Amino acid sequence: MFHHSKDLQFNARVSRPDPVFANILLEQFGGENGELAAAMQYFTQAFGAKQPHPDKYDMLMDIATEEFSHLEIVGATIQMLLKGVNGSLKDAADSS
Repeated sequence: MFHHSKDLQFNARVSRPDPVFANILLEQFGGENGELAAAMQYFTQAFGAKQPHPDKYDMLMDIATEEFSHLEIVGATIQMLLKGVNGSLKDAADSS
């Protein structure tokens, strides 16, 4: 079972909007080797281990839950990096 705390596990801070870095972080968020992929991998592996190894199931679910918290931190950081960014800055980030 999951428990969601409204506070981030780590308080990410940014000094200024940076759409180029936000674009780079999108890969860490949902890319092939990003936090979402890691969380889903551990989540899926946990179900394969449930019957023969219940202790491994618990461990893998704990790791998957931790990866979901990383996903939340990366997503919050992306949101902060884009706060107040207008259309021309977003277009510049897309072209780089």
